[in-house]
Amino acid sequence: MDNIDKKIISILQKNARMTNADLAEKIGMSRSPVFERVKKLERSGVITKYIALINPDMVGIQCFTYVEVTLIRHGQEAVVRFISSITKLHEVMECHHITGEADFLLKIATRDIAAYEDFILHKLTALPDVQNLKTMVVLSTMKNETSLPVKGE
Repeated sequence: MDNIDKKIISILQKNARMTNADLAEKIGMSRSPVFERVKKLERSGVITKYIALINPDMVGIQCFTYVEVTLIRHGQEAVVRFISSITKLHEVMECHHITGEADFLLKIATRDIAAYEDFILHKLTALPDVQNLKTMVVLSTMKNETSLPVKGE
């Protein structure tokens, strides 16, 4: 990946709906080579998908929490079982296998704190192998970046 590819990635992370013509103009190249580079980045897995970022308030999501999950068992079967279960819960936006005292860190999005409580009581603690939860409620967000820092742009 060269600096042109990095520049393409940087631009598309900010506006994935940009036309190929506009992208080519920003890069300073003709359309065809830029289009081929984008296709190559997609085929190679550098660009995995294009998404729309939604304003949570506009769709009734007002409670974000981070939850540290500790499992009872730490063997491969317990981890695989937990991952399989957690990926089916639509409230879970992110799931990270982590080091430290907890085993996983989850980012949860719910309508409100009552919906979060319902999620914890009826979904998360109902999963096999869950021993302990530690919840951190997001009070406000100062930065929420979706673009990765691409070096060499």
